[in-house]
Amino acid sequence: MVLSRYVGAKVRRKEDPRLITGKSTYVGDLHLAGMLHVAFVRSQYAHADIKNIDTSAAKDMPGVHEVIVGAEASAVVNPANAAGPGTSPGVEASTDISKFPLAIGRVRYVGEPIAAVVAETEIQARDAADAIMVDYDPLPAVTDMDQAIEEGAPQLYEDKPGNISASFEKQAGDIDAAFANAPVKVKARIRSQRLSGVSMETRGIVAAPDPLSGGLTVWQSTQAPHNNRAELAPALGISTSQLRVIAPEVGGGFGVKIGDYPEDFLIAGLARQLGRPVKWIETRSEHMATTHHGRDQIAYVEAAADSDGTIRGLKMNVLHAAGAYDRGSGIKNFTVLMSCGCYEVPAVDAKIDAVFTNTMAVSAYRGAGRPEAAYYIERVMDLIADETGMDPVEVRRKNFIPPEKFPYTTTVGERYDTGEYDKALTKALEISNYSELRKEQEEARKQGRYLGIGMASYVEICGFGPNESSQIRVDPGGAVRVFTGISPHGQGQETTFAQMAADRLGADFENIFVHHGDTGNTPIGRGTMGSRGLAVGGGAISMSLDKIYEKATRIAAHMLEASIDDIELEDGKYRVKGSPDQSVTLTEIADTAYDGDLPDGMDAGLESTDYFSPADETFPFGTHIALVEVDPDTGHVDLLKYFSVDDCGPRISPQLVEGQVHGGLAQGIAQALYEELHYDEGGQILSGSLMDYAIPKAHHLINFSTDETVTTTPINPMGSKGIGEAATIGSTPAVANAVIDALEPFGVNHMDVPMTPERVWQAIQDSQS
Repeated sequence: MVLSRYVGAKVRRKEDPRLITGKSTYVGDLHLAGMLHVAFVRSQYAHADIKNIDTSAAKDMPGVHEVIVGAEASAVVNPANAAGPGTSPGVEASTDISKFPLAIGRVRYVGEPIAAVVAETEIQARDAADAIMVDYDPLPAVTDMDQAIEEGAPQLYEDKPGNISASFEKQAGDIDAAFANAPVKVKARIRSQRLSGVSMETRGIVAAPDPLSGGLTVWQSTQAPHNNRAELAPALGISTSQLRVIAPEVGGGFGVKIGDYPEDFLIAGLARQLGRPVKWIETRSEHMATTHHGRDQIAYVEAAADSDGTIRGLKMNVLHAAGAYDRGSGIKNFTVLMSCGCYEVPAVDAKIDAVFTNTMAVSAYRGAGRPEAAYYIERVMDLIADETGMDPVEVRRKNFIPPEKFPYTTTVGERYDTGEYDKALTKALEISNYSELRKEQEEARKQGRYLGIGMASYVEICGFGPNESSQIRVDPGGAVRVFTGISPHGQGQETTFAQMAADRLGADFENIFVHHGDTGNTPIGRGTMGSRGLAVGGGAISMSLDKIYEKATRIAAHMLEASIDDIELEDGKYRVKGSPDQSVTLTEIADTAYDGDLPDGMDAGLESTDYFSPADETFPFGTHIALVEVDPDTGHVDLLKYFSVDDCGPRISPQLVEGQVHGGLAQGIAQALYEELHYDEGGQILSGSLMDYAIPKAHHLINFSTDETVTTTPINPMGSKGIGEAATIGSTPAVANAVIDALEPFGVNHMDVPMTPERVWQAIQDSQS
């Protein structure tokens, strides 16, 4: 019997000592002999033809080695051969023109790279870039999606009429019958604003020639080094075996560091052409303007229901911002696929169009299409509650998919694995003391105070395949080395996988080492995104551990001259059942595996390489409840209490789950109340620095009350789902619904996020005019 000493226990993160003492290495920390630096000249216009680029002054400046403009980059690297920047699960390959590192003839968004300067130092490169003069012929720009699809709007591409990049739709059930004579009908225009990932570390890359392979070694701040290698190698004209991609410590990703960007292709190509290491680190202003953005959708939603709140049908027409180059419109599909949420919706007519505008591309950002879907359906639930006079709790319960119907295929065709939605809702009602909150709200209104209670019951899709890898080796001496194809950057899998290995093999937790993020020593993997690290990566780890345990047990039986069936693992020792003195340790087994007497027919060594291919995705869920207070004189919103119940299946590392929930809540609440990337009509970014872009500070948030329910999934050996994005998905609609609930006495039944003081105050004024 294998007892769980570590799995499910709160243990200190193995990553923390080096991180909190500053001993880790990030891309920006790398300094190689002979290293050159790159600075980019970027467009000041959102839409313009490039008439001329004068580089003469820059070329004569001290330390400058190379100045490259436009099509000259094609002599350095050929991204047209690559799969395309940003390729990942649910993310489509780019429009061909978007793969080129530098704009050719025309720019389509502010910040688009036009020229690159290579110099001895970063300062010399920037000074020379400032000396380059670009002559533009400005063109009309469009930044608003509603305007972009209107007849006569500026067109970004001749072959994309109406500025529509791509579309995705699902129709199922009799939508006309659902709406015909329905006693309850609600509709709303719902905006999910544009956000920035604002990772603590910006993007960065160092590329250096590798004389051994004749290729390159590339260090990137990325979430998926193996994917990046697969994109970069063909663009450079080399094989993947000649390219080593390393993700050292990565200071935050949130989806925006999936895949290669145009700058990455050029830096790698320059290193190969010049035969010297080349480095580029993104500035914060570059990050805000040119690292892809998130969300940015407009949804026109209608729902039909019976008078008892039962949903009859859902219509949804969504515009999704593609930006100037469609680097990730595949994520839009999740908004349609998850449109039904936790509910039985018999008829659906949902369509989403990706719309070109003169803005930065929109792609994956923590949740990627699923937060938007949850926001829309949870607003619909509250609108139905308003229309019927029902409590929002009862509307949700009326429409939940019951547990006995799982696995459940939704009307739009998504197959949910398992779910107990009412269980999570009930737990949230209990820990929040919901009935008392309503009484408190009623008393406060008598005193002229405006409290609001909002909730959201969410379900999300995660754990994407097609597969993930693991290689585990027990060395002589008993040390365990785990090599994984995922690429953690804060998720804590060094700890989680060590917990799994310690329990399954009886290994010393402190003597387990997890390696990741290096294509030179890890098996080919898909990286970390879509809450797949444990659900898929852990599945591969579990396969390898099982095989090693089986072999270790056979060796132990041989050493102890016992039957394999009589061997048990107890307190870190492989022992004969009923004879605790007859035992061997993993260290002794490992020593024998490499240099000892083995059972007949057994090969030496104690290791296994495996790939786990999940049959489907997993669907974590939960319920969040928020209590806010609105000051009607200023529009200021105070978050008073927050309750989160999240079901991600069994928790291998409860402390890490708690951290993921807290981080997700911070980002989701921030979307509801603070954050937004603004463009003006001319395509200039108005909130392109941390002086203007309102990320939450510590005093904006409170102590959260978190809890769990546990519903296992059959999709992977651990029964675990995913938690990395869940709290972000549930928190935005919960807080938004709470603010709108606070404004109910003023007749406000909908407003858009972020619910800033100005916007809340204006909604109150408009309601009274």
